[in-house]
Amino acid sequence: MRNHRALLTSLYSRQSRKHSSTGTSQSDSYQKRYGIRLKTEEQIRGIALAGKLVQATFAMLTPHLAPGMTTDAINTLVHDFTLAHDAVPAPLGYRWFPKSVCVSINDVICHGIPGNRVLKAGDIVNIDITTIKDGFYADSNQTFFIGTPSPEARKIVEIARTCLDLAIDQARPGKTLGDIGWAIQEHAETNGCSVVREMVGHGVGIAFHEPPDVFHFGRPKTGIPLVPGMVFTIEPMINLGGRAIRILEDGWTVVTRDGSLSAQFEQTLAITASGCEILTPF
Repeated sequence: MRNHRALLTSLYSRQSRKHSSTGTSQSDSYQKRYGIRLKTEEQIRGIALAGKLVQATFAMLTPHLAPGMTTDAINTLVHDFTLAHDAVPAPLGYRWFPKSVCVSINDVICHGIPGNRVLKAGDIVNIDITTIKDGFYADSNQTFFIGTPSPEARKIVEIARTCLDLAIDQARPGKTLGDIGWAIQEHAETNGCSVVREMVGHGVGIAFHEPPDVFHFGRPKTGIPLVPGMVFTIEPMINLGGRAIRILEDGWTVVTRDGSLSAQFEQTLAITASGCEILTPF
């Protein structure tokens, strides 16, 4: 949930993890070079607990999604469930965002503000939930069908989901952020779709948005190398038509410029020694 050109975060204090070949701390190195705070095992466990609550929120919400429901009703369910579990909805008040969840329908790419809009049969709706639990942040979103989807709706949702899966396959030591971006771009464009470039994934866990930016396009073997302790989101936004966007007057809602459908899926994950651990599994 951010525009990478607008949302820059401050650097974080150093951790201690020794780099075997140089005697310097890999954590110090990533902090200094990239502004990335590698997470400890204890921190990753805390983020995972927040992630479990995110997915419990989705499990609570999903049976309610039906034609006739307003996006504000979705917001109320998410808000109340989060507070009932001694947690905080991260979007509420973040850079003046007025609601506790983002709800984006059809041609809305992301950051849809809940209100009086009513879900209709045939809609696709993306719900983006970020929860703060015991000081740790976890971030995930999913796109749902309301009623029976059109062939076009089914296509864009399936491609967006596969883009995320292919990207996660690249999330392991020895790979780079460019490998993640390329996996998404190659699949989307091969299938005649486009990748939104202005909105990116991001580091997460201690704050809502941390370094690095995780682009959903790129070139293989370029960008920051992936190492254990990195925690970030992958959240490709895939359009059925062109990739151009338009931001509405509310300053938040992002839509496709050509009015085409857009879908998105997001996970928070941690790079481990052998691959990655999804901290918001669905």
